[in-house]
Amino acid sequence: MSMEKPAPPPAPDGCLTAAVRIPVRVVVLVLVVPVRMVWDVLAAGGRFVGRSVLRPLGRGLAAAGVWLGRALFVWPWVALWRYVLGPLLRYGVAMPAVRLWRYVLAPLLRYGIAMPAAWLYRAVLTPLGQGLAWLFSRLGRGLALGGGWLARALFVWPWVGLWRYVVVPVVRYGVVLPLGLIWRYGIVVPLSWLWRSVVAPALRYGIALPLGLLWRYAVVLPFRWLARRVLLPVGREIGAAFVVGWRVAGFVSRAVGRALALLARTLVGRPAAWFYRGVCTPVGHWVRDSLWAPAREAAAEAGRAVRGTLAAARATVRQARADAWRALVGGTRVPEPREPEVAKARTLGSTRNVPGAVPAPEISPQTRG
Repeated sequence: MSMEKPAPPPAPDGCLTAAVRIPVRVVVLVLVVPVRMVWDVLAAGGRFVGRSVLRPLGRGLAAAGVWLGRALFVWPWVALWRYVLGPLLRYGVAMPAVRLWRYVLAPLLRYGIAMPAAWLYRAVLTPLGQGLAWLFSRLGRGLALGGGWLARALFVWPWVGLWRYVVVPVVRYGVVLPLGLIWRYGIVVPLSWLWRSVVAPALRYGIALPLGLLWRYAVVLPFRWLARRVLLPVGREIGAAFVVGWRVAGFVSRAVGRALALLARTLVGRPAAWFYRGVCTPVGHWVRDSLWAPAREAAAEAGRAVRGTLAAARATVRQARADAWRALVGGTRVPEPREPEVAKARTLGSTRNVPGAVPAPEISPQTRG
């Protein structure tokens, strides 16, 4: 058994709500449908422009800007530093300064200043300073103890005793206590009683209570009733009407878009597809098979013939040049051409060649079935 209290049922709508709902929804629907259709058209156009124009344009501009920025502000300074300033600073400033410090200043500072100063500090100043510190520490401690006791006896203890045993009691019991009693019982207590018993009741019951009642019953309650009974239902219905109108306008805009898409597909897309399949494709196949393929084959044959001709011409020129050179300077005798040798035959069932044997046929004898 659930211990939670059931939610109270919603309050029924009043006659004002029922009277306002239908006209408001009709008016809002008439006003919202054009706005929603314009909004859908602008949204679709914006998505198309952003996807097809602005995004590639932005990428191209970004790449061009990066390249231009590098060409103007990076590569010149890199080249200047790499080929001018870097070598100049390295060989004109850094290396002379390093050599000056390593071979001149460092030995001079080390052997001319640092080592004599260290010896003087270690052998002379340190013992002298330790002796003077011991002497001054003993003298200073004695003088500090005596001077401190004398200063306290002359300048501190008398004034401390005077403040503690004379001034403080006189001020506390002769001035502060009487003034405190006069302030408390002469001013604070009478004013507190006057405020609590006279002024506060007069302000509460003479001014604040009437003004509060007037504000509550003349302003707050009428405005609350007006907001609860009139403004809130009317505002709720107008908001609901805008929501419903926006949804209905979306359905209408989507239906109009689908109808326009179907009309465009029927009037443009299908004829274009039929024209491509029935006209362009057969014409393209005929051009490819009847014109382009023979032309390409003829061009290939012509190219092969030209290459063969050029190869023969090069061989002829090469042979003529060799004969001319041999006629001028002499050379070895060219051997007479001989008949080509007959390949040695193999015996059946063996892979070895037998000299002088008649070449056997390369086919095996037919077997009787």
